[in-house]
Amino acid sequence: MRTAVTALLRRPDLWPAAARLVPPRWWRRRPPLPLPPAEYRRFRTETMYGSGGQLDGPDLIRYLEWCRAMRRRAR
Repeated sequence: MRTAVTALLRRPDLWPAAARLVPPRWWRRRPPLPLPPAEYRRFRTETMYGSGGQLDGPDLIRYLEWCRAMRRRAR
């Protein structure tokens, strides 16, 4: 997860796409980090990598670029 976050920090153009994954009022939960819910992360990594898989930076960037492209097409 750390490599994925580092990769995202290097791509500020994708921050709006990543922000859409953050749950509302994320600051009220412990730890107070703007991360998607654990159940969602678990579901996404399992459907992509199988059980026990880990999200890596390049895959997160590709996914967020896809999210951004789909949002633009929906407009």
